[in-house]
Amino acid sequence: MSRFGSLKWMTCLLTPCWLFQQTGRRYNLFLKRRLRVKQHQSKDSVFFRDGVRRIDFVLSYLDDPNKEEEKKVERRREFEKNLQKAGLELETEDKKESEDGKTYFVKIHAPWEVLITYAEVLNIKAPIKENDIPPTVENPLDCMLEPFRLPERVMHPEPDYFTAPFSKSRQELYLIDNESTFFSPSRRNRIVYYILTRCPYGTEEGKKKFGIKRLLSNGTYTAAYPLHDCQYWKKSNDPNCDNERYTLYMEWARFLRFYKEQPLDLIRKYYGEKIGIYFAWLGFYTEMLFFAALVGLICFLYGLFTMDENMSSTEICAPVIGGEIIMCPLCDENCEYWKLNTTCESSKYSHLFDNVATLFFAIFMGIWVTLFLEFWKRRQARLKYEWDLVDFEEEQQQLQLRPEYEAKCTHRKKNPVTQEMEPYLPLTSQAVRFCISGTTVLFWISLIIASMIAVIVYRLAVYAAFASIMENTQTLQPISGLLTPQLATSVTASCLNFVIIMILNFLYEKIAVWITDMEIPRTHLEYENRLTMKMFLFQFVNYYSSCFYVAFFKGKFVGYPGTYTYMFSRWRNEECDPAGCLIELTTQLTIVMAGKQIWGNIQEAIVPWIWNWWGRRKARCNPENLYSRWEQDHDLQSFGALGLFYEYLEMVIQFGFITLFVASFPLAPLLALMNNILEIRVDSWKLTTQFRRPVAAKAHSIGVWQEILNGMAILSVVTNAFIVAFTSDMIPRLVYYYAYSTNEDSPMSGYINNSLSVFQIKYNISPLRLFISNRYRDYRYPPGHEKKYLHTMQFWHILAAKMAFIIIMEHIVFIVKFFVAWMIPDVPEEVKARIKREKFLTQKILHEYELNKLKQKLCECKTYENMEKEVIATEGKVELSQAM
Repeated sequence: MSRFGSLKWMTCLLTPCWLFQQTGRRYNLFLKRRLRVKQHQSKDSVFFRDGVRRIDFVLSYLDDPNKEEEKKVERRREFEKNLQKAGLELETEDKKESEDGKTYFVKIHAPWEVLITYAEVLNIKAPIKENDIPPTVENPLDCMLEPFRLPERVMHPEPDYFTAPFSKSRQELYLIDNESTFFSPSRRNRIVYYILTRCPYGTEEGKKKFGIKRLLSNGTYTAAYPLHDCQYWKKSNDPNCDNERYTLYMEWARFLRFYKEQPLDLIRKYYGEKIGIYFAWLGFYTEMLFFAALVGLICFLYGLFTMDENMSSTEICAPVIGGEIIMCPLCDENCEYWKLNTTCESSKYSHLFDNVATLFFAIFMGIWVTLFLEFWKRRQARLKYEWDLVDFEEEQQQLQLRPEYEAKCTHRKKNPVTQEMEPYLPLTSQAVRFCISGTTVLFWISLIIASMIAVIVYRLAVYAAFASIMENTQTLQPISGLLTPQLATSVTASCLNFVIIMILNFLYEKIAVWITDMEIPRTHLEYENRLTMKMFLFQFVNYYSSCFYVAFFKGKFVGYPGTYTYMFSRWRNEECDPAGCLIELTTQLTIVMAGKQIWGNIQEAIVPWIWNWWGRRKARCNPENLYSRWEQDHDLQSFGALGLFYEYLEMVIQFGFITLFVASFPLAPLLALMNNILEIRVDSWKLTTQFRRPVAAKAHSIGVWQEILNGMAILSVVTNAFIVAFTSDMIPRLVYYYAYSTNEDSPMSGYINNSLSVFQIKYNISPLRLFISNRYRDYRYPPGHEKKYLHTMQFWHILAAKMAFIIIMEHIVFIVKFFVAWMIPDVPEEVKARIKREKFLTQKILHEYELNKLKQKLCECKTYENMEKEVIATEGKVELSQAM
């Protein structure tokens, strides 16, 4: 007998095996329901009343009689009927059972047939074999990191498998031990949400209406959400519950665990890949900030320890130098002549940030940001492999049209790829919408610029008032050396600017969402990208405009005594402190950055907690069996589709502060590090305890934010080079040191006198004529010179040195950046090898499966010769796969 003849009888005998397995599983499930249906069930449960069918989603609505109620009832009836037609199972909790006596809850369960159907539609990967690739060799230094580790059961909550896209027609290929637990709750709620967003509920005004989002917006339903698996502070009484929320709270969301690593696999399993990748990025960013903060702290300490050695501040404070130099008034009204040594304290503090370490730190940060982005790409590639996202492409999302797009686009055209009719937006309509959108964005950016000009006018207008108050108020005399009119003006203007920033942010967020909705983006990916660019462009101008003004414009267009420059022909442009504008930029940056972080944490943690406390105040005394799981989650805050977007935006704006202006404030990375350690725990705490469970979503990267970070990294090199050249006093000091100093023993002595120009004031006191010399900050020829009040040659030397420094620094940093980026591959070689190995083994398993299927067909009516050819062809595929 041939080998095919023997196989024929074996396959005939084995064909019913899988059918018996499936029947056995269903029979066990049936017995389970029969046994548990009569048991008393607590309402703090994630199951239907039968105690078996899991609640995958919950819809809620109010019994609120009004004119629209009949229409809402009809919409709900039609929508729920269509959900049942789609295969979902519903169970409604009457309002009498709810705590407030007004709210109905519709619980939704997705049975096995629905799950496997839509798992194939959504291309969900399922396990086919346990991963037998040996793990990477452990680092001998890992034992030093043991105090920061979490238990293995928390870090890796499930085994690693080889996976393949789920196919309904070959279920026997997958490791299906239990149908009720084969798909994790996050995957189940993702499938149900996909159905909810596309389920129709009728026709209104001649248009087909569908989707839970529209029903939520028009008040038909008040909420739609998946359930948390248990209470966060204690485990569930159900032995089948994994208690993942409780584990996340105990091991991740508490601040006392701030030094521990994050359980990224458990976060991904519970919340989905999109939230998992955010926390992975935030954690990696925080780790890399440690090195930037350490170097920044060293640079700051260098400035602190060398403060007394700074010749510039020593001369300013000296009674025989700074005490004898009379400076021109800083404003036209109510400002007096003043002595240079009144700025003694501020000149000392300026040296903390304006020293030679500033240059080193600016170059270091240009390289650090490249290392951060390149190493993140490698970390991201590893996560893509570990989380089965290697074959996940954005095109999968692009093929899924937004329900709003399908509903609003009445025109249809044939897709050249699928050859099917699909909705589209005419080009003329797109052009009009983009014009309106662009005009709105430009208007709001113009509003930011107008508000910044208003703050500048405030600075110019109140400086004279502060100068007069501090001079005439005796109680302020003891601190007059520390609190100068310049500093008082800068601090109050920075605080005012911060308040305006927050107000404009609040208003623009609503506008940005509205104009993005108006554009009707085709896919969810397009929607997020458009909204991201609008919000980032606005926030970039909003947060950074004041810093750009202080860094690059303040004190640069002042003029000189007798020929000052005026804003709106009324207010004289403000000057920098004799010690430079860098200390004012540091003040501005500190107030805006620290204020934003403090306000952000208050907004993220305290506000949701207050709202939840207020919403649950009546139910706090209710026992567990009365206060149901769906009501507990209903009383929490909604995370929203854009919840993660705002988290990214907050961190990217912070990234801009520590890169674009870091040359002026080396402690910025340290502030960011402390904030991020708190931010990780605040975000995890609010997500675990204060918000409803978000709908799981897939993502294989941080998306468009990666490109934004790359752009800011390049821009930061330019801004820091300009800050060192034009805002700090480093280049003028170096030019003086090498070209104009006449004292070999102390080359920097005489620098202050050299950097101040002379202006002569003539007083006619009959019969005498007096000339009094005053000083101002500039490089101009003195009175009596043939080129009086024109710029000296030293000014042009300094300008040339500044431009040369910018070009040299930019080229050096860019060359190092691009060399480092070229040297570091985006995907580690080990990960590449493991991906290839897994693909090969998965292919082999699939080919062997197809081979066995073909052999089973020998029992059917096909001719022996045709079947033998198919078997040989399939075996050839397996051999070819092995050879590859």
